[in-house]
Amino acid sequence: MYPTAVKRFSQAVRVAYAEHRRSRRLRVVLAAFVVFLGVVVAAQLTPGRSPATAPSTGEGANGTRNAGDFALVRRDPNDSMAVGDVDAPVVLVQWTDMRCPYCAVFNRETLPPLLREYVQTGKARIEVRDVAYFGEQSTDGAVAARAAGNQGKFFAYLSAVYADVPAGVHPDLPRERLIAYARKAGVPDIERFTADLTDAELHAAVRDSHATAEQLGVTSVPFFVVGDSALAGAQPIEVFRKFLDDAIAKAR
Repeated sequence: MYPTAVKRFSQAVRVAYAEHRRSRRLRVVLAAFVVFLGVVVAAQLTPGRSPATAPSTGEGANGTRNAGDFALVRRDPNDSMAVGDVDAPVVLVQWTDMRCPYCAVFNRETLPPLLREYVQTGKARIEVRDVAYFGEQSTDGAVAARAAGNQGKFFAYLSAVYADVPAGVHPDLPRERLIAYARKAGVPDIERFTADLTDAELHAAVRDSHATAEQLGVTSVPFFVVGDSALAGAQPIEVFRKFLDDAIAKAR
């Protein structure tokens, strides 16, 4: 049943993509893809399994598919939510929620080897987009991460938070815990960090980032785009290696 549905959906997406190349239409295609992926995940997911185990809905394997040119890459050398050479062949765009347990799995298990093998070698750059799908504390967590980023500690802050997330649990992130994570991440000016937690511009930036993700149809995290392909879920490192290697080969 699923292979037939997947095949039909893939054919429909390819036709839509061929007919509509403008960015507005691409957002519609991506939204339809993500919704379909969510249906497949819901149908096949069992307790303890990540959405990363969902089958592919397009030509690629392990949850990948052609996503078109999303023009999402910033390549800003002053971007505190990015790591890697701005001139790297490809940019991996990542959507994450500070209360997402599968985002934590990616950060703990997959991000370190990606940093060693792709970012530090100049093959890829990673740029993060924040979303707030799990309530007000998700927003607070995203603001806190940006506040840490104001002092050069964005990724250290993510690591500090995600290191404590239990499997399958959306952690509580009250104000006092957000400040404790700042200390753990080595944020140098805690007074400035604390003040930034109520900064209106940071809150607006998180709202805008979340709204953009919803407009694109990114309704679950972690979610990734590189080049013209998308990948959903906390996939194993082998899947990310192929995902990035294919994109790098295309870029060259």
